Amino acid sequence: MRKTVTVVFCDLVGSTALGERTDPEVLREVMTRYHAELRAILERHGGTVEKFVGDAAMAIFGLPHVHEDDALRAVRAAVEMRDAVAPLGLEVRIGVNTGEVVAGTGETLATGDAVNVAARLEQAAEAGEVLIGSATERLVRDAVRTEAVEPLPLKGKSEPVPASRVLELLDDVPAYTHLIDAPFVGREAEIERLERALASAVDARSPQLVTIAGPPGIGKSRLARELLGRAEAHVVVGRCLSYGEGITYWPLSEIVSQIGDVEAALDGSIDAGLAATRIGAGLGSVESTASPEEIAWACRKLFEALAATRPLIVVFDDIHWAEPTLLDLIEYVAAFAQDVPLFVLCTARPDLFEQRPTWTAPKPNATLLTLGPLADSDSESLVTRLGDVPAATRERIVEVAEGNPLFVEQLVAMQAESGNGELDVPPTLQALLAARIDRLTKPERAVVECGSVEGRQFHRGSVAALLPELEREKVGAHLLTLVRKELIRPDRSTLPGDDGFRFGHILIRDAAYEAIPKRQRAALHERYADWLVSRLGHGAPDEIIGYHLEQAYRYGAELGEADPAVGRRAAERLSAAAQGRGRTSLPR
Repeated sequence: MRKTVTVVFCDLVGSTALGERTDPEVLREVMTRYHAELRAILERHGGTVEKFVGDAAMAIFGLPHVHEDDALRAVRAAVEMRDAVAPLGLEVRIGVNTGEVVAGTGETLATGDAVNVAARLEQAAEAGEVLIGSATERLVRDAVRTEAVEPLPLKGKSEPVPASRVLELLDDVPAYTHLIDAPFVGREAEIERLERALASAVDARSPQLVTIAGPPGIGKSRLARELLGRAEAHVVVGRCLSYGEGITYWPLSEIVSQIGDVEAALDGSIDAGLAATRIGAGLGSVESTASPEEIAWACRKLFEALAATRPLIVVFDDIHWAEPTLLDLIEYVAAFAQDVPLFVLCTARPDLFEQRPTWTAPKPNATLLTLGPLADSDSESLVTRLGDVPAATRERIVEVAEGNPLFVEQLVAMQAESGNGELDVPPTLQALLAARIDRLTKPERAVVECGSVEGRQFHRGSVAALLPELEREKVGAHLLTLVRKELIRPDRSTLPGDDGFRFGHILIRDAAYEAIPKRQRAALHERYADWLVSRLGHGAPDEIIGYHLEQAYRYGAELGEADPAVGRRAAERLSAAAQGRGRTSLPR
């Protein structure tokens, strides 16, 4: 499989001199601790250690599973490794690079130029220095302060390679506390629903649970911010993290840090001391233990105390990352809190409903608000308000973004940065979509990959034909699952007697397609052409058949395995289409 990953190389500086001046027994102990420390840090951040060679380590972020923040995880791990070996009296130099590789199993997990460049960056780094490639820098620039270095003439590269030196990791900005640049457009009906739910919580002193759901970038956080900006209430926010140790109650920890003195906030309650102790036990700040149920009870008491004097909005951000224990806590608080103006606001991706299907069950005091794409007119307004973009480029951005506000923002920013009129897909979006595809089960991923071969629009029959025979039986169930996950949606079929589907976004289709190895792409394109001919006979469109055969031939040629017979078939079909002798579109 082809994947975009981030590669880390770390090497010990002065290892020869260290061996010369250190007793072998002591050296062995030091190196054992060194290797253990590096492995623990890399794995804690989600990296896979490919190998230790002497005093050097190589790790991959993105294997076995891609994450949208792999580059940032890798840089955080690199900085932590650099700092962690200092107490051992050691220094390291580190190279980090992001790029496409072919993933495998066995001794070599990843193969590609991205691996070679990461190794060369490490060799070019000074003691105690972390050098990162340009692709990595683009992915982490909002969270890491860097300094560009002179392009490096790396061994084996025809041109000097751009690189940056990591200076520091920037502190995480608490959710919803920093200004947001994107203007608020559209969503009038959605903001009205939120305001009505909030008014119900305040006026009737009836706690409400509201979940804003939708795919990444659709505007969940922006809508929540708009509500918070209009509300007259005390607001506390906790974020759910995608990885880390001890993250079950991380959102609660952030909320407590915003409240300050928990016992003082509970003042007047007969259970103040007990509730404060149980919350402290959950956060590990006191020498005590408490069950999840007792911690949930204490949180309810805290929120009720805060809401007793002023309406309280408790925001839990990204609850699709939440541990089941925290989801239980949220549901318990919303169900059991009484006679207070309490509004619990959650944001989530559709992934939440896979792990917690009951979240969508109707409840008297719960609202589920699912966001769809912005209208084209709203997207165009957003582009206009974000920057001075030429009309032709503005239309293209609206077309490519397909109503996703984050895509609009990123595409406008990328256009402003490049200034060349080209509409390149930002690496942040590529990482986001690749991670969504990679989180699918293996059968689901096979279905979207086969669908992507046909194109943005595809058919159940073509997917079944491209899958191995043993996997065809469940293709319908997998397609329905993918619809629920909002990666695809039902669409008009252009083939009689078949079901049609459409990728939720053209960039999702591209992410699925680009994950397919070229050899497999060649085989799938040829099989699709053969299937369409068998399906439609003489009515098969020459242009479409020719296109897929041409793709099969081109990918084979890129791998040095061009099939002349496939090339001739492609030429014949394309020639017939050009001369108007055959069909050029699918029957409707």
